[in-house]
Amino acid sequence: MSEQADIGLVGLAVMGQNLALNMNDKGFTVAVYNRTTEKVDRFIENEAKGTNIIGTRSIEEFIGSLKRPRKLILMIKAGDAVDKTIASIEPLLDEGDIIIDGGNSNFHDSIRRTKDIESKGKLFVGAGISGGEEGARHGPSIMPGGSPSAWESVKPILQATAAKVPDGTPCCDWVGEDGAGHFVKMVHNGIEYGDMQLICEAYDLMSQVLGMSELEISEVFKKWNTGILDSFLIEITSNILAYLDDDGEPLIRKIMDTASQKGTGKWTAITALEEGTPLTLIGEAVFARFLSTFKDERVKASKVLTGPSIEFDGDKEQFINDLEQAVYAAKITSYTQGYMLMRDAAATYNWHLNYGGIALMWREGCIIRSVFLTKIQEAYANNPELENLLLDDYFQAEVTNAQNAWRKVLATGVMHGVPMPIMSSSLAFYDGYRSETLPANLLQAQRDYFGAHTYERVDRERGEWFHTNWTGTGGDVTAGTYDA
Repeated sequence: MSEQADIGLVGLAVMGQNLALNMNDKGFTVAVYNRTTEKVDRFIENEAKGTNIIGTRSIEEFIGSLKRPRKLILMIKAGDAVDKTIASIEPLLDEGDIIIDGGNSNFHDSIRRTKDIESKGKLFVGAGISGGEEGARHGPSIMPGGSPSAWESVKPILQATAAKVPDGTPCCDWVGEDGAGHFVKMVHNGIEYGDMQLICEAYDLMSQVLGMSELEISEVFKKWNTGILDSFLIEITSNILAYLDDDGEPLIRKIMDTASQKGTGKWTAITALEEGTPLTLIGEAVFARFLSTFKDERVKASKVLTGPSIEFDGDKEQFINDLEQAVYAAKITSYTQGYMLMRDAAATYNWHLNYGGIALMWREGCIIRSVFLTKIQEAYANNPELENLLLDDYFQAEVTNAQNAWRKVLATGVMHGVPMPIMSSSLAFYDGYRSETLPANLLQAQRDYFGAHTYERVDRERGEWFHTNWTGTGGDVTAGTYDA
């Protein structure tokens, strides 16, 4: 077969099919391959009928259909399947050819794969892709990282395929070296976990505290979607709550309250623990999903464990307004923590991340897309060395403005026994971050008491360590200090 495809795509599940159709729409000739070749035939005869997409039925035919330098994107399940596919394809490639992994791979795997593939003279790109089926078809957010010299070759295709902000700027730009692209996608997914749980808590408060119906709550979210909380997740939440089953009842009432996950939120929380970053909101979002799976135990516990039975006697409309502010303040805190993790990991892995550019990449196409992200982009445009989003003038003012509402909503929820892991942890983080002094001095004294772990003193230079023989029998030998 003569070389005619601009890019190849392996994996014809729904994301792969839609991405191939998207690239075809943008004027690129795409060759496709799937291990189960019947999928290739069905795709070519149905969804891809009348397009310039080329169906291939062997790895050799697939590789032979690609223009040099060859560019091919893998849209397959993360993990061993990616390594096995690379192992089958890489020996057939020439020096300078480019393998793009567009799946939800762990960034550590992308670091390893970049090094391995570069050692064989080829190039690797780990591209986080967000937006689900609709995004893949019409324009996702694409976060590429890996071999820097691959970018100029893949840039025209990826940026044309990606979503665009209103001025036409693509939601795709080079993120950084080796695993940086999949790392940023992982943080995106972690923030997504937090956003979703936060919205669920707002829904729960309106339902349990105010006794509102699903249709009433849907209207609240619809209104919120015209203001500071304008976002894809708020929009679809309004639609979900208004959706009626065949019997005319809201479908949401019939959906089991047990949430699943694919692991990226958990990876984000684990990475935060490894980096020593206080990513409390995303951690709580992951734990909330875990708790939801204990359905049988929760049913039993609900019969014997008591809680408050207080009826709301306040101003309903004021509470809803306060709740909007509380959700916004918690959302600011969540993104603050996500950006803290990116900052810390960039130092660990020697990445040079464009933080404002990342906000732009998330502005359209992806699951967390929202008007709010424009403000993050502006914050880093104003100060590229911004240490923390909460220290930006705009976000500082917004959190200050929302603070009383935030606290009132939490107090009301607690008094009514409504679980609010995201909202409460967000305020706890904020109060901790703004505290010049924390009770960690007592914690460090405790560590020194039982383990001779030493401590620093406020009246001495940082880096000078002391030990106290608290009991008079402990001696002067210390355990030293280190970070595990």
